[in-house]
Amino acid sequence: MTTANKITIVRILMIPAFVTMAIYYGQSVQRGAPAEWERFTAIAIFLIASLSDGLDGYVARHYHQRSSLGVVLDPIADKGLLLSGIITLSISNWSELDPEYGSFPTWFPVLVISRDAILFVGAAVLYFLIGKVQVKPKWTGKVATVLQMVAIGWVMLQLRLLPLIYVVIAAGFFTAVSGIVYVTDGVRQLQAAGHAHPAKS
Repeated sequence: MTTANKITIVRILMIPAFVTMAIYYGQSVQRGAPAEWERFTAIAIFLIASLSDGLDGYVARHYHQRSSLGVVLDPIADKGLLLSGIITLSISNWSELDPEYGSFPTWFPVLVISRDAILFVGAAVLYFLIGKVQVKPKWTGKVATVLQMVAIGWVMLQLRLLPLIYVVIAAGFFTAVSGIVYVTDGVRQLQAAGHAHPAKS
């Protein structure tokens, strides 16, 4: 249990704390008496958890603490934080004055969850048939992640620079494109291993 892994575990434990504060704040908005301390607490937890992602990576590299456990835990923490933010802000509205800025449309979490589920199943298929999974980070996936984070921040900070729907559409577009890119890459790996061709009789 390295220091880097301990930081990652703390980040995972912060997810339910963020969800709790986010839902409580949404409920206070519905009652017409927004508890701003709950919003600020949720934002602080989310921000600290996000920053800790870079911290555990730095510690792992700088102090040579990379481990198999860290390879598994880090993406779980990252994806868990993103999904919890997107899902929570889809079922809980954070804006009393303008609901269109207070939550995500239903299709957004459905798209994000569906893409991740497809990629998870695809990785399992690759591992079952080939025995290994080669996942090379794509720029579309990185852009999708950044835009998803921006969309979450847009709601939590109640920004009005652009309509929220524009930010969500951009995040949804790159989420879908990145999913297609990763699936295509998975098919290429199957073809290279000879598993995507018709079986010879």
